[in-house]
Amino acid sequence: MLDLLWRSARRGASRLALLAIALGVALGVAVSAIHHSALDEFESGLRAVSGTADFEVVALRGMEESLYPLLSRLPDVAHASPLVERELGIERNGRTLKLRVIGLDAFRAGAVQPTLLPPAEAIGTLLEPGRIHLSHAAGRALGVQPGDTLPLGRDGHLFTVAGWLPSAGSGAMLAVMDIGEAQWRLGTTGRINRVALRLREGVNRGDAAARIAAMLPADVQLQTPAQALERADRLSRAYRVNLGLLALIALAVGSFLVAATQAAAIARRTGEIAFLRAAGLTRRQLMRMLIGEGALLGLCGALAGIALGHGLAALALQFIGADLGAGLVSGVAPALSFDAAASAGFGLLGVASAAAGAAWPTREALSIQPARALRAGHFMAVPRMLHYRHRTLAALAALIIAGLAAPLPPLHGLPLGGYAAIACVLAAAVLAVPPLARGLAQALPDFSTVPLALARARLLAEPGFASRSAAGVLAATALIVAMAVMVSSFRVSVDRWLGDVLPAELYIRGDRDRAWPPDIEAQLAAVPGVVRVETIRHRTMLLRADLPPVALIARPLPDDVGRVLPRVGASAPRGLLPQVWASEAMADLYGWRTGQEVMLPITGQALRVQVAGLWRDYARQHGAVVMDLARYRTLTGDHAADDFGLWLDAGSDASATADALRSASGLGDSLELTSSEEVRRLSLGVFDRTFAATYALEAASALIGLAGIAAAFAASASARTREFGLLRHVGCTRRQIAAQLAAEGLLSALPGLLLGLLAGFAMSALLIEVVNRQSFHWSMDWVVPWGWLALIVLAMLAASTLAAIVGARGALGVAAVRAVKSDG
Repeated sequence: MLDLLWRSARRGASRLALLAIALGVALGVAVSAIHHSALDEFESGLRAVSGTADFEVVALRGMEESLYPLLSRLPDVAHASPLVERELGIERNGRTLKLRVIGLDAFRAGAVQPTLLPPAEAIGTLLEPGRIHLSHAAGRALGVQPGDTLPLGRDGHLFTVAGWLPSAGSGAMLAVMDIGEAQWRLGTTGRINRVALRLREGVNRGDAAARIAAMLPADVQLQTPAQALERADRLSRAYRVNLGLLALIALAVGSFLVAATQAAAIARRTGEIAFLRAAGLTRRQLMRMLIGEGALLGLCGALAGIALGHGLAALALQFIGADLGAGLVSGVAPALSFDAAASAGFGLLGVASAAAGAAWPTREALSIQPARALRAGHFMAVPRMLHYRHRTLAALAALIIAGLAAPLPPLHGLPLGGYAAIACVLAAAVLAVPPLARGLAQALPDFSTVPLALARARLLAEPGFASRSAAGVLAATALIVAMAVMVSSFRVSVDRWLGDVLPAELYIRGDRDRAWPPDIEAQLAAVPGVVRVETIRHRTMLLRADLPPVALIARPLPDDVGRVLPRVGASAPRGLLPQVWASEAMADLYGWRTGQEVMLPITGQALRVQVAGLWRDYARQHGAVVMDLARYRTLTGDHAADDFGLWLDAGSDASATADALRSASGLGDSLELTSSEEVRRLSLGVFDRTFAATYALEAASALIGLAGIAAAFAASASARTREFGLLRHVGCTRRQIAAQLAAEGLLSALPGLLLGLLAGFAMSALLIEVVNRQSFHWSMDWVVPWGWLALIVLAMLAASTLAAIVGARGALGVAAVRAVKSDG
């Protein structure tokens, strides 16, 4: 039996099904392997920075260093180690590498973070000016060796690489120097970013945490190392899960193709199956053999997919990065590690999807009557199907379940209810194919031409055939429509959003490593051709230790805020409290509502503000808060600036103005000066590259759906050789039979296309309103690319007609004429 399994699995039609399973497994394994490798290296780097600390006191924008001695003298604390941290971008071979620079006190770090120290004989070099120690990953990525010099910071100060950090983690991009040197060179004199705390033996952690948190300023947080790792995992969780969903959809489409190819194989092997039954093979043994063929296909596809997935992951880590191209993870240069859990999980899903696909045509094979099949040579069993009313009720039940699952809240940040609703919608559409096919056939008029009349009679006699042949087309059409509507809506919404949030013509971007001079705004405003300058201040706030930081943006806000912020919903009237505008993520993650009073930790104090309203933000999925710049400066006394928006005179020379701005800034060619149109073009380019995988998956789904049509008609042609032979004997020409097959292909694909369109629109609504909303915390406008969808429908109808003829081309040959002899 194993030999039979292997020989059947090697058939050409099966190879395409194997490829479909392999692609689905590969996509899931690749995404998981990239994340697994990146998170392993991030955790390794985190252990190096945290060491044996029980808690960490962190401030994203720094805290006064006077807080450190207060913490170190607490009765609960045995050891405290202060750190200065900064992530610097270094250009290498056209890529910007992120290097995490840490300044530490070598005398304190030994008790808490020994993995951040160089070997014992080289610790003294940490105290020497201009010396720096690198992790091995940083050295490899930067191409430097001990004794080489490395420019760091905006001023490009040269540091000498004194040696390696052997225990800092194989993929962590770390650089360590003396804390005093770091404060001086990085411009953070008198400030630190982190204090690692190790408690005394026997101290209750909960009580100690409460006492420490009570003494911290509002913008300083107490966290555990595990919470930092959880934040890192959250950064890319939604992105990874949605790519994983695409992998599952690919497996579902592959399962439909396995069903079609197995049906074709069973039709070709009717005589073989009948002989095996007559020779003593039981129905249970036959069922095991046929489902085993599908499982063998799935196993081969899964093994190929696991290898392909890890290969894709290695290429992605090399050329795209550990953040999957989404800009979510930085500071690590991970080496690929084998992801056993993902490989096993997606491998089993591949085998299961193929076995499930094979189970459908296996039911037909079990109904073959050996005596009749051996006498006739071929016999197409009539599949046992649910009654049309029962299928309709089952489809309605699936839609009801989808409606109940869709509004469920996310579980651990994942829209599982939305995923379940999408699966139910697709199942309902598949269940509805035979009733719709029968209804369409009954609604068609009686045709006078023989091919159309025969095709209509065929559909009326066996609407279940439409279900088998159109299932792949339905799944492919639903996926294409859903992704086309979602991506079009997203892209148009992002384009509109960019127009709202980038009202200026030019933008100057600041650098954390160098503060602007106090009079920079006046200097820029005095440049000929500049008619208006708008200052923008960026801060970050850590509102919860288990969630990523929230962005605080201070910029001038007009009375009509909707001109610069795409508002969502109503706004609160002005009151006595300062007002802020919160992104939709703040409502989802922190429960903020319009009119609510909240506390913001800014510059060491907790400010009470009112949420004026919500706005749409596609740049910061973990939350952003916007405050009027003048009010921010009044409340905080912070008059620093980060970025600038500039409006130019209508008749000014943009190139000359740009040169004058570079001169006025004092930065020359290093000034980051971009136009709003360039920002828009670059942003949409990133968008298109991010969704390139979905376009490829749509194309693959269309091809797989058409291959399913061809395989189904090949099975039908193998079983209907006597029918075609009889038609030839009574005078039908090969052209008429080809026209009949074309009409059957068109009529069989039509129910799948219609239901695929409806399912696709429903799935796109779930993707837009549920999955994206719960995963990324933003809404979008509904945009349907009608022209593109019309082109897809026409192309699929034409391709389905052609695929039917190609799949059943054997019915047009002489063999069909001779087939009637088997009836004698």
